[in-house]
Amino acid sequence: MSSSVLVVDVGTSSVRSSLVHPDGTVTNTHQVTVLPTSPAPGLVEIDARGIATAALETARAVLEIAGSVAAVGIANQRASSIVWDRKTGEVLGPAIGWQDLRTVIQCLVLQGEGLRLAPNVSATKYQAILDEVDPDRIRSAAGELCCGTVDTYVAWHLSGGTVFATDASNAGVTGLVNASITDYDDHVLEVLRIDRATLPQICDTSGIIGAASALHGAPPIAGMAGDQQASLIGQGAIAPGDAKITFGTGGMLNMVTGPDAPSTAARGPHGTFPIVAQRRAGRTLWGLEAIMLSAGTCIEWLRDDLGFFDHASDSDALAASCTTTDGVTFVPAFLGLGTPTWDFGARGALLGLTRGTGRAEITRAVLDGIAQRGADLVEAAEAESGHQLATIRVDGGMSANATFVGLLANATGRPVERSSELEATTRGAGFLAGLGVGTYSSVEEIAALVQPADVIDPSISDDERAAARATWLDRRARAEGTIPDLSGVQF
Repeated sequence: MSSSVLVVDVGTSSVRSSLVHPDGTVTNTHQVTVLPTSPAPGLVEIDARGIATAALETARAVLEIAGSVAAVGIANQRASSIVWDRKTGEVLGPAIGWQDLRTVIQCLVLQGEGLRLAPNVSATKYQAILDEVDPDRIRSAAGELCCGTVDTYVAWHLSGGTVFATDASNAGVTGLVNASITDYDDHVLEVLRIDRATLPQICDTSGIIGAASALHGAPPIAGMAGDQQASLIGQGAIAPGDAKITFGTGGMLNMVTGPDAPSTAARGPHGTFPIVAQRRAGRTLWGLEAIMLSAGTCIEWLRDDLGFFDHASDSDALAASCTTTDGVTFVPAFLGLGTPTWDFGARGALLGLTRGTGRAEITRAVLDGIAQRGADLVEAAEAESGHQLATIRVDGGMSANATFVGLLANATGRPVERSSELEATTRGAGFLAGLGVGTYSSVEEIAALVQPADVIDPSISDDERAAARATWLDRRARAEGTIPDLSGVQF
């Protein structure tokens, strides 16, 4: 049997399956676009049926070429919530995406009852769906319904309905678990009227959980992780203080903090959240997460709404065609600001425009604004953890943009290491599954396989960087509080 691993990676806009080889290289990728929809402002729904179909279709396409694999790994967009019929597999009610804000008011009501939940976690999403499809909870109590995040849903379909499980990294962002992420919180379940019978078993991130019997050869499902945690190990981040930033639709900095559990699951004073980085053999490696709500979305705005270029990759050459923004600053806050301020009422701002400002300057300002937000995340993570980052590891679609990566190096004052795999998430899920079946003996063996594609050093002085950061912080402050009522909301 091949020692390679099949990985099914479900992102916000597509499903792709790939072969991850023992040396960490990724080949034979088959990808299908599965876009979310927004039926009304603030609502984001995902095509769960489309995800299941694409997962099976792409996985089978890879196996037609590979013949056999040692294991299957799953990586996924986190917190997106699906309810389905346990017997038929029929999706019930809307499948709600992680960005969906329909439960904001409910989250505020629950605060008054002493339960603090954010609208981007799964808890109130499940409640909203169940209130629609099983208001009296009769079917829930009878064990007829399944509530799951995307990892659970995909594993259920790959296994022909025999595996109903989630891993600790995904369970930790549902809002339904205890502080150790080992079991569900009975009080939360009672308040939200979510029956334990509807919820999946919480498993290790790496280790065999069942067979993918819907695939040729029924390979074991042996790795499962949220996309950001998969990317973390995909970048070789295994020791306390190791970190990476993934620049996709948004931007996520994840840092390993170590084996000691955090004192609280709540957001820290610098705007980061504790996470489970991975769990193996029941032992948890903890981490933290700093979040940028808008990153690649801003490039899509330039392309699709303003018509600045035809392809997102064109932003690189356009921004490089000028050497400065000529005083223009862009604050990427289309959905508010995440770490460190968590101001949901902040809005995007384009400041310093003159009659001479052109497409090139605006494009460069957008890339620089995202880079400055990257520096915000780095500073917050360092302050929260006490660890200092010597280098910045990056992956995701925007890491292919050379101008952006250079601006990030300048904004952070650190060398930036670009991942040799643009989508380190897939590689990381492959590593976790390989660990689960013994392809690798340790995480140290995995980390030794990971080498950056290149390293980009800062090109400005510390004084220039400090001045640019001071300007940025002033401009960012101007974007805050644009919608005061939203700015006053905290989760």
